Amino acid sequence: MDTPEIDIILIKFLNKSANSEELDKLDIWIQDPENELIFRDFVKTHFAIIVAMNDPDSSKIREQLLNEIQKEKNFLYRIKYRSMLKYAAVAIIFIGIGYYFQNDFFTKSTNNIVVEPKVELITLELENGNIQVISEDGTSTVVDAKGNLVGSQNRGKLVYNDVTHTEKLTYNTLTVPYGKRFDIVLSDGTSIFLNSGSSIKYPVQFIKGQNRQVFLNGEAFFDVAEDKLHPFIIDAQELNVEVLGTKFNVSTYKEDSQIEVVLVEGSVELDKQSYKGNKEKSVILKPGFNGVFNKKENSISTSKVNTSLYTSWMTGNVVFRNAPFREIAKKLERVYNVSIIINNEELANENFNASIEVDNETIEEVLNYFNKFFDIEFEIINNKILIN
Repeated sequence: MDTPEIDIILIKFLNKSANSEELDKLDIWIQDPENELIFRDFVKTHFAIIVAMNDPDSSKIREQLLNEIQKEKNFLYRIKYRSMLKYAAVAIIFIGIGYYFQNDFFTKSTNNIVVEPKVELITLELENGNIQVISEDGTSTVVDAKGNLVGSQNRGKLVYNDVTHTEKLTYNTLTVPYGKRFDIVLSDGTSIFLNSGSSIKYPVQFIKGQNRQVFLNGEAFFDVAEDKLHPFIIDAQELNVEVLGTKFNVSTYKEDSQIEVVLVEGSVELDKQSYKGNKEKSVILKPGFNGVFNKKENSISTSKVNTSLYTSWMTGNVVFRNAPFREIAKKLERVYNVSIIINNEELANENFNASIEVDNETIEEVLNYFNKFFDIEFEIINNKILIN
């Protein structure tokens, strides 16, 4: 879409004269990160001008903009195919715009219910079965059975040394509970960023002449050190992901109905474990594509995607596009370490778009937004969130 056309649509969007087709174009245009920044600046500038003008209509326009900005702040909207709701859909494609004006215009939530997240610790299981607690604010060392230093931890990152060669594989298992994230660098230099509720089992040292294989449960972003002689293989339950050197995201939670692999850079090969060794049935992913293994149908499908939507969790953001509320609730459980029970099956299957800054917004704020804008009622009983 050329610049003059998008400029016209932006103006029509702000004065609410854009039609459904134009809103669809704007929605697609905003999905590009650079365009999203332009959109942010456009709305902020427009708002500032309107507020500064001593115009009889400015109060009405200000009220309309504040209404949109208040929605933008929580980044949530319901998917409907009516033009009025499409305005909200496009408007809340970004978050934080209200921050610049909140001291003057925004009011605090009246819902003071507080959910206390469960406190769980990051743990490292050593080769001998001993459990070592990892403090995100501290430092620690990792030693092998002979007392040799094999790794060190500094705050949110654990780094293994590549100092010795071994003929026998020994494994460590890092477990990251709900509500936390953690970074690990393997002895070959491969960087792995683990998401909430995830664990990974990996060799302390890799063996020369053998594949580099790790075992993942949950979600992680991999930046694999290139080594053409030693392919890197991720055992993702029912799916194997094989690479030489690349960047990609793998989501393989046991409770999910599918396993997802999103390729950012390089190339990966997806193999169903039931077809292990049969390269004719493998699927090669290209950058910008998503590979989905359906556990029930035992099939792999691919599609082109915006990879930033799948890797945003690394910076503390959770993004959904046309996702069932059931899926949103499950992800909220993971990132906030809370329990959510949905007592409304119709709501559980209804689709929403959402983007939440987990590091800056509490679960109470997120719930209050859903309640305020979509009349989704909730209550807290024994520290469990009940959605009615």
